[in-house]
Amino acid sequence: MAVNLQKGQKISLEKEAGGTLSSIVMGLGWDAVKKSGGFFGFGGGSTEIDLDASCLLFDENKQVLDSVWFRQLRSRDGSITHTGDNRTGDGDGDDEQIIVNLNSVPANIKSLVFTVNSFTGQDFSQVANAFCRIVDKSSGKEIARYDLSVQGRHSAQIMAKLYRHNGEWKMHAIGENGTGRTFQDLLPQILPHL
Repeated sequence: MAVNLQKGQKISLEKEAGGTLSSIVMGLGWDAVKKSGGFFGFGGGSTEIDLDASCLLFDENKQVLDSVWFRQLRSRDGSITHTGDNRTGDGDGDDEQIIVNLNSVPANIKSLVFTVNSFTGQDFSQVANAFCRIVDKSSGKEIARYDLSVQGRHSAQIMAKLYRHNGEWKMHAIGENGTGRTFQDLLPQILPHL
């Protein structure tokens, strides 16, 4: 059973997965808030929300060595792949996924930081059912889930960090709200979490 993470919580991915992990999927899902019905219930519905998942690769000196996002779907070393941009949030389950081959992440990468941004500038008061989750890619088992549906006027969030500690990968649910259309806008907020 997956761990439902709280803001600030840290876990060992391998302990929660019940064994060695070679590859994980970070899934991001969301829906647009439904509008209340208009005249006699007509005119309701929802708008499209374009959230974007990104993964930043940091070294021990807190330098960004690479990034994976909708404008660069693969890390230069090939260890991390973004499956593509979802511009609406339509559908059930993961709307965007980032696949990480943990065994192929270069040794000089000390942490991977996952962010979500509203590229179109809408804020999270217009977002419902938002989550990020970590799945064991080989088994399909969900390891951890973090609820992002804290509604507010922010347009971005630093979701989580994966980092190496004593030879194993751990996860820290950061959950810090921010503003900005892309991960570059969040860099000053990310650095204290490294």
